[in-house]
Amino acid sequence: MDLNTITAVAHPQTRAQLPVWTPGDAWLAGGTWLFSEPQAQLTRLIDLTDLKWPALTITESHLGIAATCTVAQIDGFACPPDWLAAPLINQCCRAFLASFKIWKTATVGGNLCMSLPAGPMISLTSALDGVCTIWKAGGGEQKIPVIDFVTGNQRNRLTPGDLLRQIDIPIAALKRRTAFRQISLAPVGRSAALLIGSLDPDGTLVLTVTASTVRPIRLSFPKPPDANALRDTIVQQITDDLYHTDIHGKPLWRKHMTLRLAEEIRRELLGATPS
Repeated sequence: MDLNTITAVAHPQTRAQLPVWTPGDAWLAGGTWLFSEPQAQLTRLIDLTDLKWPALTITESHLGIAATCTVAQIDGFACPPDWLAAPLINQCCRAFLASFKIWKTATVGGNLCMSLPAGPMISLTSALDGVCTIWKAGGGEQKIPVIDFVTGNQRNRLTPGDLLRQIDIPIAALKRRTAFRQISLAPVGRSAALLIGSLDPDGTLVLTVTASTVRPIRLSFPKPPDANALRDTIVQQITDDLYHTDIHGKPLWRKHMTLRLAEEIRRELLGATPS
């Protein structure tokens, strides 16, 4: 869609060249949402392309994902063989309600900043202990865990002029065993519930609930829970007001599917039998 209110496009190549943020500005990365509907409030786009951030970098401690990394780039990334959680990357990429054309343009950072309950890059990075690095509008940086970055449906911790720079995933998290479950009302519909479980070497089971809830929710079990303990914890810690509602699923059904998929994950990771 043409954005006919735009009067200027900035192309900074370094952080120092980022223009002073003013009302009417918007960051432009993939632009798949930005150009999908009218944006009458906008007058200037700040194109992040020329910053040329490396899409993916590996250090001894973490995998760095640039905010401008596309879905296609992370989906095609060849992970080391000891990253047991690597299948999650492809599973979450395929949870997008998007074509392969969108994959080549849509960005990981854009998915986080949109902060939709069904954002699969939110699911992936929050389940793997991701930490956001934010360039603050007034200078400096702020680090926020992904689980705390998204605060509600299309709400997050960014303030005007803040820029999500990257998301760091600890290597230790990528070496954990994981289990993935996702469901939609339609065969290729938006996720109505997307749950990821992971098992630490010390036996700690972590369950990350997304899509069914308005924000990511993380539940940790230092000791392997039985089916009743798992269910009770979910009911107590995910109150009814946290379940999302829209045309892709009503809260009661999303809660039911959250409980069902969580039990499937428990059985898979713990080798448990149904109770």
